[in-house]
Amino acid sequence: MLDDTGSGPSLRRRGSGNMLTHTVMAVLGAALAAGLLLAFDNPGSGGSGISLPGSGAVPAPAPAAPLAGGEQAIVAKVKPGLVIINTALQYNSEAAAGTGMVINADGLVLTNNHVIDDSTKVTATVAATGRTYPATVVGYDKTGDIALIQLQNASGLTTVPIGNSSSVKVGNAVVALGNAEGRGSITATAGEVTGLNQTITASDEGSSSASETLSGMIQTDADIVPGDSGGPLASSAGVIGMDTAGNDVSDQQQASAGFAIPINTALAVARQIAGGHASSTITIGYPPFVGIFIGSGSSSSPQAQAQQEEQQQNGGGSGGAGSSPACYTSNADLTVPSAIAPVSSGTLIVGTICGSPAASAGMTGGAVITTVNGQAVGSPGDLTGILARFHPGEVISVTWVSPSGQRSTSSLHLTAGPPQ
Repeated sequence: MLDDTGSGPSLRRRGSGNMLTHTVMAVLGAALAAGLLLAFDNPGSGGSGISLPGSGAVPAPAPAAPLAGGEQAIVAKVKPGLVIINTALQYNSEAAAGTGMVINADGLVLTNNHVIDDSTKVTATVAATGRTYPATVVGYDKTGDIALIQLQNASGLTTVPIGNSSSVKVGNAVVALGNAEGRGSITATAGEVTGLNQTITASDEGSSSASETLSGMIQTDADIVPGDSGGPLASSAGVIGMDTAGNDVSDQQQASAGFAIPINTALAVARQIAGGHASSTITIGYPPFVGIFIGSGSSSSPQAQAQQEEQQQNGGGSGGAGSSPACYTSNADLTVPSAIAPVSSGTLIVGTICGSPAASAGMTGGAVITTVNGQAVGSPGDLTGILARFHPGEVISVTWVSPSGQRSTSSLHLTAGPPQ
């Protein structure tokens, strides 16, 4: 759920399950709290695989000609430029859905990062025509919750009319559009702007470990619900924001509140992504993967990491000797290894993905990674930070200790993994 950083409402961002649920619609694995650094079947799986469109492919904010006719006129103008996004999260045994906005006739689509993160497959259906395209991830800004995807072999698409969020005022009439509740169709809800420059803390539904703070948000009383994430908040001057989160109105005394990223902010990030300008917050293309499930937290003790995983399984115990498979195809049956390498520091491998670089090198659940390219590895966060410096296609040297205590070093060829 999400919490307003002030006092207040619980905000919805996305949900889990085979249907989708949330404002943010991309589902983080619910079976286990372990994170993943893994491979997947994607057009870019052999390397970055990304053809950058260039910053010029992203439009600049510019108020469209005012639309006469109110809500219906806004919907009629904006809806043809929307796509329904569906993602598969194979290694999390999940599926999810959200919304995207076409910003270039050749199929460049703006959406939330949480709509596509952890996805192993992305498709987008143009709402106006019903045509479905496979999509690749051009890049994303995890901290800003903004992503850019490219529909494959698309041309001549209708784009959304871009407005200018710098001119938005409290009281402006707006319409929020999106794939509400993941039903596979675009619906619209009218409201008005109720606040500007808001700061919220958002996390995935049912998870307290993946929260993010977003600032500068536009607040509206238009009801933003699961599946709307990535869709437009539009006024008579065009799209002025990107739907990102909504509060939980289970309390009937609480009014609806939705939050949107200003379109100027979203387009500025999209322009950097399209131009290939990576930074500490912007990732171009797909991240590298080695094919392992790892824990979370800051402890460098593999034993402590295992205990934390057991606790995050709501008291579920580790599997008995010989009960864990050599590798996994998803986290559906992932269990904490019963035997752990006899070392005091390093990142515990909870399990490996079948066919991944790690599995091919002989790593199994219970092994502990101690160094990468000669650099000592401690907590799971350490390993994630080290691997983030590399790119798909590069080769790294990894040293690990098996559950039986055998130390090995192998060269792993990094390929492309799910966006994070």
